[in-house]
Amino acid sequence: MSTQTNTPDTIKVWDPLVRLFHWSLVISFFLAFITEDDFINLHVAAGYAVAMLIGFRVVWGLIGTRYARFTQFIKSPAQVLFYLMKMLKFDVPHYIGHNPAAAAMIVSLLISIILVSITGMAIIAAEGQGPLAGTFFAGFNAEWMEEIHEFFANFTMLLVLLHVAGVFISSMMEGENLARAMVTGRKKYRSEIVDR
Repeated sequence: MSTQTNTPDTIKVWDPLVRLFHWSLVISFFLAFITEDDFINLHVAAGYAVAMLIGFRVVWGLIGTRYARFTQFIKSPAQVLFYLMKMLKFDVPHYIGHNPAAAAMIVSLLISIILVSITGMAIIAAEGQGPLAGTFFAGFNAEWMEEIHEFFANFTMLLVLLHVAGVFISSMMEGENLARAMVTGRKKYRSEIVDR
């Protein structure tokens, strides 16, 4: 007589705050990106929203739920390279949380968006306004800072496009709709999943 163990079809991975952060950041960043020249007040408001969201995510990456924590998903460069090599062979392991390539992309996006936010606030500070007014940022050349701000905004957009492509490719390779998982918070349960 065989016994059958009951295993769930899906497993809870992304908590509601991670999902709310993700989609709020998508909306806020795109709003800031498309309103750069024509609607400066909306651009600044969206930029502040982005900065606050990133601040939340950094804190949540330190104290949040298991799969939200940086210690759970950040991997070494060697592990990222190994994973990318496995991708080239169409032989990727299935991770419960972020895979090493996705983790590297998240870190890159966070750093780039932080630089977009700081340079944006430095531009405003050079005009004597915003949370950085009265700091050493106030002495910066606003025109020079705008060039840096625009560079990192465009670089972030490039990373976003690579991120979307990576989600699509990983979804195909792993047989998992990763975009849906960021909506529902759940991923497929598999016996061969990597949980580290």
